[in-house]
Amino acid sequence: MRIRTDGDYAYRRDAIERAVDFYDCNKTKAIVSACDDISKFVQAASSVLERNDHTLKQRQGIAETHSTRAVTFEVESEIVVDTD
Repeated sequence: MRIRTDGDYAYRRDAIERAVDFYDCNKTKAIVSACDDISKFVQAASSVLERNDHTLKQRQGIAETHSTRAVTFEVESEIVVDTD
């Protein structure tokens, strides 16, 4: 598999190098590790955001902190008043 890193895709080289530094391994293992970890990370962050022991403002802060260019977490509060 080849990943383009030229021209408009130059940012990918930096992302790959950050993964290499983070996992302290070669490029292939870093990319595979990042791919393996992302679904677990998203599930864990979603679980934290769904808990009821945080205020709305805290959950919104957590969502903002954990959002990235590729994954965005949003927390909304909906108030519905139903009258007859």
